[in-house]
Amino acid sequence: MNFTDLELKEPILSAVSKAKYETPSPIQEKAIPVMLEGKDIIACAQTGTGKTAAFALPILNKLEYKKKHQIRALVLTPTRELAVQIFENFKKFGRYLKLRACCVYGGAPSGPQRKALRSGCDILIATPGRLNDFMVQGEIILSDIEVFVLDEADRMLDMGFIGDVRTIASRIPEVRQTVMFSATMPKEIKELANELLHDPVDIRVAPPASPAETITQYLVYCEKADKKRVLKDMLVSPEVKKAIVFTRTKIGADRLTKKLIEDGIKVLTIHGDKTQGQRQNALQRFRTNQVDVLVATDVAARGIDISDISHVFNYDLPEEDESYIHRIGRAGRAGKEGISISLCCHEELGLLASIEKMLKKEIPLMKTEYSIELKRKKASASKSNGRRQFKKKTDTRNTSDKNKKRDINKREAGKRENSSKKRNSVASNKSIHKSTKPNKSRKPNNRKPYNQSKNYKPRKKSSGR
Repeated sequence: MNFTDLELKEPILSAVSKAKYETPSPIQEKAIPVMLEGKDIIACAQTGTGKTAAFALPILNKLEYKKKHQIRALVLTPTRELAVQIFENFKKFGRYLKLRACCVYGGAPSGPQRKALRSGCDILIATPGRLNDFMVQGEIILSDIEVFVLDEADRMLDMGFIGDVRTIASRIPEVRQTVMFSATMPKEIKELANELLHDPVDIRVAPPASPAETITQYLVYCEKADKKRVLKDMLVSPEVKKAIVFTRTKIGADRLTKKLIEDGIKVLTIHGDKTQGQRQNALQRFRTNQVDVLVATDVAARGIDISDISHVFNYDLPEEDESYIHRIGRAGRAGKEGISISLCCHEELGLLASIEKMLKKEIPLMKTEYSIELKRKKASASKSNGRRQFKKKTDTRNTSDKNKKRDINKREAGKRENSSKKRNSVASNKSIHKSTKPNKSRKPNNRKPYNQSKNYKPRKKSSGR
């Protein structure tokens, strides 16, 4: 199937062609015809599957030009990054139409957003907090809404925005088309769908919380103190074209970035303490290849839509299982192949077991210079025999278990409780504004290192560790 088979208007097809989109993704192929029929949709699809175009193209196709621009389509999304990206997509696909799109989000001056709204708006992309503020102030009226899109519904739930969503939905005409997208379908999201949608078409293009098939996953066992060395050696490999590195904390992201800069790696950081300008600048420089590496916390896990990311590194394993899925989903987008490499120390074995239980398999091990031997905690998983060597193992050190058995579960439970309290306390304002696949069947013996070229010479190991 081609986009020309989807009965879209010629100006939209021209814009799609100019954007070099040729074949619809599965979610686009299934959702676009249903939306064009005016039916409600509840769609479960992973990130990176083309969801934005799946609702943007039908909306642009549906709305007719009106001299008096009124808000007739609303796209609600949880973060600034997502809002900006969706806004940019509407501009890209609607470049040959006279429709106007506006984007409102918190964490930025409201003046320019008010000005844009007052000049006329057909399609509004918004985060819940800023939208509610503007509604209270009388800046936005939603009485003409024809299409309502709720994007990343499960993320809305995680961030405490469901109350805001219900408030906004109550101000929209009951006679409308409603479309809900979510990577997962927990009970609360199903209940919300029952409230907002009328006889929806259920669309699923992949199992909930399953990694894309185009992503090859690996695991590296190493000491916590050696993680920076392991990561640096991998980042300088010619196979790593563009990479995102995920850390668990903002402080950890800043410290890691500083160290990588000292090692001569072009890297920027994105996390919740960065200003909107800093975050947008980092994303733009990363998107345009001015920097090769982006260090991020989970705030960016669903907010980065860049198609040419070759590698995702989990410098710290995530505390939430599903965060792992969303992290590695930054690679392998738009059908491209990608690689995910997770660094795991002794203290993270509990987190690893939980992730592998969710995946229903063990993540294949990769050997590095600093690899250690660790014993996996039991997970209900089938063993994978895929192994890979990143670099020649020159000095494998056995880990000593003395004084290392810590009560991980207790510590992580405390972190989750504190994180939940923080989310609830700021929910009303928390809104934010756009390789050859490794051959897993190879035997691990007699292989070249991951980053070895024809003229490769092993580096002398530094004695000053």
